[in-house]
Amino acid sequence: MMKKQQSGFTLIELMIVVAIVGILAAIAIPAYRDYMTRSKVSECAASLGACKTSVAEFSASRGHMPANATSAGCSTTASQYCDTLTVAGGAITIQVSGTGDATADACSLTLTPVVAGGSITAWTGSSAPATCSKYVPAKFR
Repeated sequence: MMKKQQSGFTLIELMIVVAIVGILAAIAIPAYRDYMTRSKVSECAASLGACKTSVAEFSASRGHMPANATSAGCSTTASQYCDTLTVAGGAITIQVSGTGDATADACSLTLTPVVAGGSITAWTGSSAPATCSKYVPAKFR
């Protein structure tokens, strides 16, 4: 008598595969959502970087910090994920908005110049409130 050769998968094998895919999706989807929010907040950090150059140039050429974003030569135009950019005493602050995450949308990123000997020697980053540290780049934590 010949044995019938098995073809295809058994029900239990298919159920195991579905369970594994479900577990991976449960882990991957929230991680992907956080990744997307972090990338949106990073756009605002890049905007600060562009303004940082303008503030440093203004300070080096005039010997004092700019009074506001306009005098520093920074763009104050809102983008898809960044709302308002302000400059006060050399400190550059931008408000995050439109990321789709309420915690990230409440964040503001600030770059503050470190002045030594009348010139800017470094920049320090900070963010507020503390709850948004999950989404901001490492320099702002």
